Amino acid sequence: MQAFKQRVSTDLALDINDASAADLCTVLCSMVKEAVNGQLQKTSSRSDKEKQKQLYYFSIEFLPGRLLKSNLENMGWYDTVDKGLKEMGLSLDKIAEAEKDIAIGNGGLGRLASSFMDSLASDGFPGNGNGIRYKYGMFKQKIINGYQVELPDQWLDGGSNWEIKHENHSKYVRFGGHVELPMVDGQIKPVYKGGRVIKAVPYDIGMTGYHDDVVNTMRLWDAEIPSDQEENYRTIDDLRKVEDLTSVLYPDDSTESGRRLRLDQEYFFVSAGLQSIIDHYLRKYDEPLNKLGQYIAVHINDTHPAMVIPEMMRLLMDEHGLGWDESWNITQSVVSFTNHTIMMESMERWDINMMQQEVPRILQIIREIDRRFAAGLRGKRDNDFINRTRPIANGQVHMVRLAIIGSHSINGVAKLHTQLLETKVLHDFYELYPERFNNKTNGITIRRWALIGNRPLTKLLDKTIGTSWHSNATDLGQLLKYKDDTKILDQIGEVKQENKKALAAYIKEQTGITVDPTAIFDVQIKRLHAYKRQLLNLLRIIKLYFDIKDNPSLDIKPRVFIFAGKSAPSYRYAKDIIKCINEVANMVNSDPVVSKKIKVVFLENYGVSLAEKIIPAADVSEQISLASKEASGTSNMKLMLCGALTVATMDGANIEIHDYVGKDNIFTFGLTKDDVYRYYNEHSYYPQTLYDNDPVIKRVLNAFVDGTIPNLGNAGQTIFRSLTGNNDEFFVLKDFEPFVKVQEEVDKAYRDRRHWNQMALINIANAGHFSSDDTIKRYVKDIWHIKSYTAEDAAAGKSDHTEQVSEVSAKPTTVTAHHESHRALKAAKKRHHRNHRRARR
Repeated sequence: MQAFKQRVSTDLALDINDASAADLCTVLCSMVKEAVNGQLQKTSSRSDKEKQKQLYYFSIEFLPGRLLKSNLENMGWYDTVDKGLKEMGLSLDKIAEAEKDIAIGNGGLGRLASSFMDSLASDGFPGNGNGIRYKYGMFKQKIINGYQVELPDQWLDGGSNWEIKHENHSKYVRFGGHVELPMVDGQIKPVYKGGRVIKAVPYDIGMTGYHDDVVNTMRLWDAEIPSDQEENYRTIDDLRKVEDLTSVLYPDDSTESGRRLRLDQEYFFVSAGLQSIIDHYLRKYDEPLNKLGQYIAVHINDTHPAMVIPEMMRLLMDEHGLGWDESWNITQSVVSFTNHTIMMESMERWDINMMQQEVPRILQIIREIDRRFAAGLRGKRDNDFINRTRPIANGQVHMVRLAIIGSHSINGVAKLHTQLLETKVLHDFYELYPERFNNKTNGITIRRWALIGNRPLTKLLDKTIGTSWHSNATDLGQLLKYKDDTKILDQIGEVKQENKKALAAYIKEQTGITVDPTAIFDVQIKRLHAYKRQLLNLLRIIKLYFDIKDNPSLDIKPRVFIFAGKSAPSYRYAKDIIKCINEVANMVNSDPVVSKKIKVVFLENYGVSLAEKIIPAADVSEQISLASKEASGTSNMKLMLCGALTVATMDGANIEIHDYVGKDNIFTFGLTKDDVYRYYNEHSYYPQTLYDNDPVIKRVLNAFVDGTIPNLGNAGQTIFRSLTGNNDEFFVLKDFEPFVKVQEEVDKAYRDRRHWNQMALINIANAGHFSSDDTIKRYVKDIWHIKSYTAEDAAAGKSDHTEQVSEVSAKPTTVTAHHESHRALKAAKKRHHRNHRRARR
């Protein structure tokens, strides 16, 4: 650690005793970054030299959280650094706390993408991310007077500790204007008129693998004004339009300007990413483009990057002179697609007039895809079927249809989700392309949520079953041998109690609320949405409030209800739910009788780092979405890994958790997907009848409008109206009584602490089945067909990957080793066209 002291002195001109935690974090990150970048350069050089097939994972969001501890663990330095800092009187935890979360994601979609980045590198696969460098993330959530208020999340204030700007890798993305299509030498040659050009500048962050010396790239694109276009951006408003392109994740889509900005964002990172990929392929691989699918896989994470398909066609045809049929075959061989939703209203659609204004050439290509698709079905399917499946319908481009038609693989993210896609939501496409559909149940980065997020549990597991589970998560199953070992069961309880004390201290510090760490910590942490049914949980809390008021000596185990999650800024209903949760919390926590038995806490600004505090301390994991609505879920997996017991509907990956842990180690309730679809088909659900005939439900719902819950304002009326009449879209009232009953089972089970710890052990032991390392291997085997560096090294009998990488690359470990020259690119394109002509002959 002497080098660390020296760096503090030379970089900051400070004695280490005078440096703040933020100062020390900056220096430590810079030292780790040097090593990460060195391995990134070696990995890249090896890939190019060996012409490894590369995966590029396109996602509108990533949610990696803080990287310092993760990188230290993956590089094998965590314990050494932790010990060295302690010897200097410093704390790694406090230093790491000063690092800002990389705020370019929101929820499960972004966290899954980041888990995949970690697992790709840890499994030794060449896989890279492609996204947007949002300057202000989604937003920083503050709770003011019970309401969510959105503030800019200035995670880049002072710069990022990990990124490398590659100015000369920049690409240029065209928007607007119009496109003429004259024929030149028998071939269409698009001519662009007007419009604007934006410079896309890449920032690369190394994604480290676990103890394997593999470092891949997460490339994030920022928008700048091209130097030769500055005269076209003369006003502050003009400049702001460019800055806004990469300012925030998910601009408010309740306005036309917000929707237009979202469309531009999606095309911006798709175009820049594909240009970069093809240019690199031509320069480094020097193969014809008709072999692109042998060397490149592009995966689109939900529909946001679906313009990959027409943009790939544009590049192949307009920039590289290929014909339509050849370009289409190449595109389909390269692109694969994950669908993340079930609800049709959540599937993206873009107005064709807006696309005409913003991305006219892309719309031309989509129109031709649509024409050819429809022509290919005529005479084989009726007009209704064609109109249900063609990409353009009712004046809109349906992005999920485009993604399916242009991909060679379409996967769901849990067994039930995929089944619903095949039989209900996308059944028409399943009839057309049954061979393309497959399931890939989501996974989590076990190392992140145990080694980094839950060190006390990690120490117990390592001492009990060894450390092989760090890289082979199914080895957690060895813990089952100890399910009757009283000593181990007690230690699991002690670990949980230690984590609960830490969270209780954090809650006190952040909110001023004192909670009892011996109470049940009941956790619901996820994006606020009606289908996730935070409202169902809240209704039960209100019932408990009345029960305790009616009977102060009510025999229940004390419970702390912990909520966290953000609502989309324009999602008024979800924001009203947040308001109601906070006002119920105020009512409960201020009542001298009720607060002895229950407390309610809403922790603001949920993200990865906050999750790392909550998840290890949770006793109960609320996974209570309406059956048939949650694609998969991943918080359910993280919470079971840390020993929380799941209260679950049979939805998403809850079903697979149930199958692994057994019905006696999970608390299930509620409607099944068959029940839900039966109600849909029969139109036979009448929530007003439940309200009229059930005095408990009536009392609970009336509390939203009769003044029982103070300060609700219009939010209470909104919630009341959404559940009465025939408006209960997500069957909250129908599942209310079963939810109350299953929570009584939870209360009873918690009283037998040995048995509870035994159930927790069984959940921990089975969490390894949901490792993203294994999920990635399934994607690789069935879809991407890329090869692992580490597997090749093992086959060659080489145990030291670093040594081999050094042999295949003599380039210096510097940022400039990555730089691409314009001259080299032009030469590569010439070679490509020459090779392509030969290949076609």
